[in-house]
Amino acid sequence: MTEIVAPRLASTVLLLRDGGSSEIEVFMMVRHHQIEFNSGALVFPGGSVDKNDKEIAADPALYSGREGLDGDALGFRIAAIRETFEESGILLARPQGSKDLVDAKRANEIADAHRAALNEGKISFLKVLSDNGMVLALDELVPYAHWITPEGMPKRFDTWFFLAAAPPEQLGAHDGKESTDSIWVSTREALEGGETGRFKLPFPTTRNLIRLGKQPNVGDALSDARKMSIVTVTPVMTKTATGRQLRIPKEAGYDGEVFDVGAMG
Repeated sequence: MTEIVAPRLASTVLLLRDGGSSEIEVFMMVRHHQIEFNSGALVFPGGSVDKNDKEIAADPALYSGREGLDGDALGFRIAAIRETFEESGILLARPQGSKDLVDAKRANEIADAHRAALNEGKISFLKVLSDNGMVLALDELVPYAHWITPEGMPKRFDTWFFLAAAPPEQLGAHDGKESTDSIWVSTREALEGGETGRFKLPFPTTRNLIRLGKQPNVGDALSDARKMSIVTVTPVMTKTATGRQLRIPKEAGYDGEVFDVGAMG
């Protein structure tokens, strides 16, 4: 009997901006080919919730927008902002006492000073925030989806996806280690790239890009997401005569229920 691996808690952020031709653009990165999970894939910034996120959660002076959130929900949101900063340099935070998000110049200064050390584990995100007088803007994150890796997989994640409008003029850049390229891309171009082989898109990424692509602009996407009731998706994989199929709950609001995901290797 195969042992079921417990999923690790994780967060992912779809950073959005309005592009040309009335299309939403989203910040995406190509994961390094030597990374164990989703190597070479085009993905949104994100990663696992860690113990340092829980230390930040214990100090309400370091974040705003906690209303109605329990400890786990706080951890997911704090990890989302930390991972986004580590992987893209984009910081969803406000200077202490300010109602405005940190400006691009200051965010870049903080990234230049601390991002490499943070990624190498030489400094904590808590210390970065404290030393620079920053308060995480948890209220900028809008829950969008909740996916759990199918049972039977050797590595599993319990992942919350969040939408967030990219702070003005914070353009983002990959770290060159976990990710080797980054791009602001329309949902249409990303999906076309997945079909042609230009991009390698994980199944949840594809489904969320399709759903996001139905929105005409960032404002509408955020407004619609705030009204959604989120249904947890744990895909069930079955083998067929010609390959594999994944089944997800129809009520999760994606473009179907059963999907062919390629021939067996």
